[in-house]
Amino acid sequence: MRELLLHELGDILYAERKFLTGTKGMAREVSSPEMKARLEEHVRETEGQIERIQEVFKVLGEKARAEKCEAAIGLREEHDSFKSEEKPSKPILEAFDIGSGLRIEHYEIAAYRTAIAIATAMGENECLPLLQESLLEEEAMAKFLEKNAVRAVKKLIAQTQAE
Repeated sequence: MRELLLHELGDILYAERKFLTGTKGMAREVSSPEMKARLEEHVRETEGQIERIQEVFKVLGEKARAEKCEAAIGLREEHDSFKSEEKPSKPILEAFDIGSGLRIEHYEIAAYRTAIAIATAMGENECLPLLQESLLEEEAMAKFLEKNAVRAVKKLIAQTQAE
């Protein structure tokens, strides 16, 4: 179980690093000031999540080691291939980014919940507050995207119709 926990943590570390660069890019692609501000805030949260994962490794007496995360790679490739193959207009790309961001948040939520469950079962209680703080941030970001998706897409539809 310890090896599994370390694998899960390494997976999260890799994913957070991968998604950090993607979130920075998405923040540049959005036109909504509210969405841009929230994405920029989430960039800072993600930087903190990376630091917390590294701290969890330390608590476990291990060196932080990222594990190649195929899911993170796939989610990022999906975004990049849509952008390069479809050559979407700015409003269409922005609408796609909302869905892409939500898929990423749900992946991260599942990853943190898994790590928390394993750490809890193993009695690694020192890890829990660090993991739970990151989970709460991911849940809040997902909730923000879910709450604002319809309104944001309606604005984007109006933009595409005006073009």
